[in-house]
Amino acid sequence: MSLDSLVKLVVTVAVFEMMVTVGLGVAVADVIAIARDGRLLARAALANYVCVPAATVVLLMMFDAHPMVAAGFIVLAVCPGAPFGPALAILARGNMALSVGWMTILAVTSAVIAPASLYLFLPWITGTQALTIDAVNRMMCTLIVVQLLPLGAGLCVRRFRPGMADRMLGTAIGLGKVLNVAAIVLVVAAYYSLLTEVGLKGLIGMLLLLMASLAAGWLLGGRGDESRKTLALTTATRNVGVGLVIATDAFPGTPVVAAVLAYGLVGVIGSLLIAWSWGRRRGERRCKTGGPVEAETS
Repeated sequence: MSLDSLVKLVVTVAVFEMMVTVGLGVAVADVIAIARDGRLLARAALANYVCVPAATVVLLMMFDAHPMVAAGFIVLAVCPGAPFGPALAILARGNMALSVGWMTILAVTSAVIAPASLYLFLPWITGTQALTIDAVNRMMCTLIVVQLLPLGAGLCVRRFRPGMADRMLGTAIGLGKVLNVAAIVLVVAAYYSLLTEVGLKGLIGMLLLLMASLAAGWLLGGRGDESRKTLALTTATRNVGVGLVIATDAFPGTPVVAAVLAYGLVGVIGSLLIAWSWGRRRGERRCKTGGPVEAETS
């Protein structure tokens, strides 16, 4: 088995297991509540499926990125619903229920929207017909099998067998950590030479995209700081695992995979630091007032 094939296999298994774990830990009532609030759902969709891809396209044109590198950024731009969004919301003292609902709905919808968006965006950015209809259909089927079905299975276990879900969750989380570390190590090993070519210009571009994503989520997050922080972090953290599944399937052995991983790491680390900063500021505010800070409404 070649290194590229091994990377694809491990990344696919890691995402499959991660989606099962997400489903096991999600309260179905939280997802239903968000789905019923059309305004909240529309704001999240606008931030993630319009604002982030648009900002990505603008920045790629400004920085005159290499077509394959640009393709990697577009892949990640259309893949929202990162499973660690709720953890960041807790760290930032945001609204975890909102984060769980948005994360789940975005993960479900991206299985269909991401391939369709790539079919539209990639020819424009790369200057070539990067994906055929057959490739889009194959990618959609892959994401449904790797992302949608395991997520649905986990949700069903949580809904109908909550005791079983509780027993499975700890093991699933531990296994997910091992698989995610293995996937990252393999991708870095396979694409190390390409990752080392990310210079200052590339880093600046990635940081600007992170800031634009945070701003989109904040501005569309509603009136309360809790809701704003939650959507900002949900929007800024793209689903790196799903992005790698797409990249390793459609563009194996190319800079597309390295670009997905590079921006994925920048997005995760940057969002983590922002969440920690927001949570710390609110904690300091609580100490100064001598009591709990009132929760803002969304």
